[in-house]
Amino acid sequence: MKVKISDRKRAVYVGIMILLAYGVLVSGMTQAKAPVLIADVISGLSVIGIAVLMYPLFKSFNKTASQLYLGLRSIEGLLMIIAGFVFLASPDTRGMIYDDIQIWPFILGAFTFYFLLYQSKLIPQFISIWGFAGTAVLAITTGLKLFGQSFPVLDYFLILIITNEVFLAIWLMAKGFNKTA
Repeated sequence: MKVKISDRKRAVYVGIMILLAYGVLVSGMTQAKAPVLIADVISGLSVIGIAVLMYPLFKSFNKTASQLYLGLRSIEGLLMIIAGFVFLASPDTRGMIYDDIQIWPFILGAFTFYFLLYQSKLIPQFISIWGFAGTAVLAITTGLKLFGQSFPVLDYFLILIITNEVFLAIWLMAKGFNKTA
């Protein structure tokens, strides 16, 4: 049986899951194994849930990009869940998974997400452009780290992606998707 979900509820659920995905930050507050594991699992499932909920909306605008988005977010979410379980045995390895592996599906998935949002006009386009800018800064800083380079001033601009995602979540919960899209 196929469950039909209204676009309004879908927007609210996506907004909630965007905020839940920030549960990965729990490890910055505690090194207790159970809370970090639970937060990583919830965060990973939320990332996958966002992609699953957005796929039906995105596929009518660009099926290939929609499939890429779903795949990238599934990989990202699974890596987050794995990182939570790895934390039980090796907290340092969890950090390596996030810093060196999970970050790339996140970046590629975010570019795809904002491309699809921009193309579909499901939200105001300034939010998509803001998301592109934040993701670009993250890609640049992450790429520079691969070569042992760091420009601390760029790190301040990482606030763009964080504020964008929180703003997007609140927007979706309060306003929903553009009905004319």
